[in-house]
Amino acid sequence: MLQQLNPVDVVAKARRTFNSGTTRSLQQRKKYLRSLVNFFQEKEDGIIESVFADSRKDEEEVRWEIYTAIFHTQYLIDNVGKWVNGENVPKRWIDTLDKIYVHSEPYGVVLLVTCWNMPILTLLPLAGAIAAGNCVVIKPSHNGHHFGTFLATVLPSYLDPECYSIFCENHDRVEKLLDEKFDYIYFTGSASIGRMIHRAANKYLTPTTLQLGGKNPVYIDSSADLEQAAARIIWGKCLNSGQSCSSPDYVLCSRPIRERFVEHAKSAIERFYPDSQHCPIVNDHQLQRLSNLLKDLDIALGGGVDFTQTTMQPTVAINVSPDHPIMEEEIFGPILPIVTVNSAEEAVNFINTREKPLVIYLFSKKSSVKKFFIENTSSGAVTVNDTIVQVIVESLPFGGVGSSGMGRFKGKDSFDTFVNRKSVLDKNTWGIVERVNELRYPPLTKRKTDVATFLLKYRREPSWVTVVTLIFFLLALGASFRLDLW
Repeated sequence: MLQQLNPVDVVAKARRTFNSGTTRSLQQRKKYLRSLVNFFQEKEDGIIESVFADSRKDEEEVRWEIYTAIFHTQYLIDNVGKWVNGENVPKRWIDTLDKIYVHSEPYGVVLLVTCWNMPILTLLPLAGAIAAGNCVVIKPSHNGHHFGTFLATVLPSYLDPECYSIFCENHDRVEKLLDEKFDYIYFTGSASIGRMIHRAANKYLTPTTLQLGGKNPVYIDSSADLEQAAARIIWGKCLNSGQSCSSPDYVLCSRPIRERFVEHAKSAIERFYPDSQHCPIVNDHQLQRLSNLLKDLDIALGGGVDFTQTTMQPTVAINVSPDHPIMEEEIFGPILPIVTVNSAEEAVNFINTREKPLVIYLFSKKSSVKKFFIENTSSGAVTVNDTIVQVIVESLPFGGVGSSGMGRFKGKDSFDTFVNRKSVLDKNTWGIVERVNELRYPPLTKRKTDVATFLLKYRREPSWVTVVTLIFFLLALGASFRLDLW
């Protein structure tokens, strides 16, 4: 039995620890990131067992998540040293002798709310928050009780619980947690909970990242390798039984392409799931919801539902009406509806009349079609000729737009998300610089304004030749103008 935690005490402890400076040094950040890697490596079996207990997720799928988390954290370890030193920005001529840069400071105390379907990947922001120098309160999903309990029991042996605490409580106590003031909130999960968290964040004007998912379309044109496309789409659709925010949600293609695609999809399903193997669904409620979505659909493949085992067959539906209920909500299960369109233009129009997706999947070999989709649609990402794999590219930011979410993580974005990028201008105090500054002091004259606007005019960042020239110009200016002229 885990100790009952008081939200006030949890946040206050994290605040005290952050204010002490414990998490800010680069050495300490790297130490904690390495400890997080050790946790993933040494507790692999326990992670797999606890995730299976929550969702019956395939062991190897969980292992893929663990390796992705390890690789991402190692990427942060290798690069965080460059990011903490400040970012130089272009200078104007007048600023040549000044220091101008952006300093990245940690926000402070971060609330990280994870989801049950991919709990390891939703811990990736923890690595970003550590790299940025924050303290973190982790709230595992209440639907992932076993993994949350495991995390609360084991992670304190790897990460200092004074800096990184786990709040494993029921939904009501989460709302009480949201009453507390955080410096940043990062949430992964459903749109309904995301909206509730966003409303709670507004109380303190707390910056927030929301990873919400959505209906991710797939467009297939006549140039695509349909056998390959079918394998990659079915794999992506059935990964974690389709219970993923990045899962391909529906297909747009012409009728001739659809007929051939269904044939290849049938072969892929038989290869991936022999003996009519079903996909496990997280609970009875979700299975009933998915079963209801099958009503009035023209089922081309699968469609079987086993309520005794809480499973569903990989399913492909054709002749789907854009107004069918399955096209109104994120499916979050192994059902793939196909909507007929006659061209790329029609597909783009279909996508653009709906909420912006997390990702658009495009299967085509035509450069013109790729460019058309990228430039004429809005989404968190576009992946061409594959599905899901954009998630494991460390350097690519991940996140939604509009109803599919706000904010980004992965790679440098994992660091940038959890820092305040503070502008710093360190003015030079040389006497000759002060003579130039006198141009702005009263009494103002036309001559002062003309000289000042010349110096302030936007130009490219000066080269070293320009710097030397400017220095001589300032020296000449100081020699030419006597104090009584100013």
